[in-house]
Amino acid sequence: MAYKKWTKSVEMFRPDPQFNSVLAAKFINCMMWQGKKSVAQHIFSDAMEIIAERVKDASPIEVFETALSNVKPNIEVRSRRVGGSNYQVPMPVNRRRQQSLAIRWVLEAARAKKGKPMAHRLASELMDAFRGEGAAMTKRENVHKMADANKAFAHFAW
Repeated sequence: MAYKKWTKSVEMFRPDPQFNSVLAAKFINCMMWQGKKSVAQHIFSDAMEIIAERVKDASPIEVFETALSNVKPNIEVRSRRVGGSNYQVPMPVNRRRQQSLAIRWVLEAARAKKGKPMAHRLASELMDAFRGEGAAMTKRENVHKMADANKAFAHFAW
């Protein structure tokens, strides 16, 4: 019998029953606090309803998927110790890490906004990311700028 390394992958998730999307199920699981999945599902579905009201030319799940793909970073810096010095070395980002960073940044940006219910904050952040704006997109741009500023150390990426 061949040995297969156990890895947690996106394919292991069941699709979200409401939107039939594995990405939505992963997002809901990342949004969940203290095991309260029904609360996270309710917040996500309310956010999708708000998006459906405000964005007429695309379905809410398309807005969600496009927003996350817009936030995904292509390159990031990693700390590398070479000869007694630490260098910030730009490196390409793995596909799974791109997705997890995008989800994390969108949720952090939505949680950082105050004064509104979470569904409204999440919907506004997803619509901003869909248009290429917002705090999550700013985070992505900062990561890309940092990698561009340190491209002189790219030869340390091995």
